[in-house]
Amino acid sequence: MPHDNEGKHWHEPKAGENAGFGKFKRPSMPYDRFMEAEGVPVFRGIGFKTVFDLPMAPWKRLGGLGTYIQLYGTEGLWGLYAVEVPPGGALEIERHLYEKVVLVMEGRGSTEVWQNDNAKKQTFEWAKGSLFSIPMNAFHRFVNATNSPAVLICGTSAPNVMNLVDNPHFVFNCPYDFTDRYAGQDDYFKVKDDLEPDPVRGLAMKRTNFLPEIINCEMPLDNRRSPGYRRMEPEMAGQRFHLWIGQHETGRYSKAHAHESCAILVCLKGKGYTYTWPSVYGTTPWKDGHADKIMRQDYEAGGMVSAAPMSGDWYHQHFGVSKDPLRLTAWFGPNNHPARKPGLPGEAMTDKWAMDIKKGGVAIPYHEEDPYIRKEFCDYMAKEDVPVRMEEKLYQKPDGYPA
Repeated sequence: MPHDNEGKHWHEPKAGENAGFGKFKRPSMPYDRFMEAEGVPVFRGIGFKTVFDLPMAPWKRLGGLGTYIQLYGTEGLWGLYAVEVPPGGALEIERHLYEKVVLVMEGRGSTEVWQNDNAKKQTFEWAKGSLFSIPMNAFHRFVNATNSPAVLICGTSAPNVMNLVDNPHFVFNCPYDFTDRYAGQDDYFKVKDDLEPDPVRGLAMKRTNFLPEIINCEMPLDNRRSPGYRRMEPEMAGQRFHLWIGQHETGRYSKAHAHESCAILVCLKGKGYTYTWPSVYGTTPWKDGHADKIMRQDYEAGGMVSAAPMSGDWYHQHFGVSKDPLRLTAWFGPNNHPARKPGLPGEAMTDKWAMDIKKGGVAIPYHEEDPYIRKEFCDYMAKEDVPVRMEEKLYQKPDGYPA
């Protein structure tokens, strides 16, 4: 066959050669192209200090200023954006075939929700620290009740849907009502405070579609990440989007642990920093000469960090360095948490993410962590004039601990 000059004719390799270019650039996915076409910034990185520092631009589709956020390790797994609701105004009406979780970082207002076959609008009010979920494919609108911008952080399953169907018109204009998730119930957004064990791991859970304030609310003791650690996970709107809220006591920090990419931590209260590094560099990377492979992100309220960026299976460790406890919310997106990923039904699993390495888990106990971590934390806390509460006994190997 004749050859063209545009590289569109495929050549069969010679004997001993491989077909293809050998090296190539990763192509954009439909969701990447959708974000770029929206006309607002797209932030990519391992994190940032606070959402209030991110550049925002007018967002025609939503009617406010906004920016997309795609932290490393979440690509294709779930989406994230921040948007300002104009002072005394409202965003445009939306509906879409993906799940959406909303966290109010600043401001006060209300949300209207309704469906095609149910013209009755439900309205609920929110303020700084409110967390709620929009029912799948329901019409909704955010209204600002103040004369200053309201800042919302929204997590979605948009990449999962768009990368599959590759048709934004269908995603935003499908008429189907998911009445199995929302049928206009009067108490749908009523606060429910009862705690129960989640059906997968038995951790503290609330079945509620609206939490009025998650920055200072009471939370149950958990102890899995650090001494005195508190944690609760909401089960919202029948969604697959998984998240939880956790808090480390002032003067204490978490154990390092590893897992796949997907988790983003959003700082709700206090300030701190996170270290993350590939698990291939071991449990003592500073001591072993791999300090240049470690990534650090500092943050305060509204800041974010990707817990296990890049290819995943990274250790990550979180440190609160203020007089306030470090309160975080961790967002995983739909079906991405290691305990909720698809697999063999009924397969026996352990909560390895809270278990020490030598006990079959993926957490580094304090007595085996890199010495640099404790020294730096103590030095940092001294500068902040915050007492350290990491007792010496925490760094002692327990009796009977595996060799």
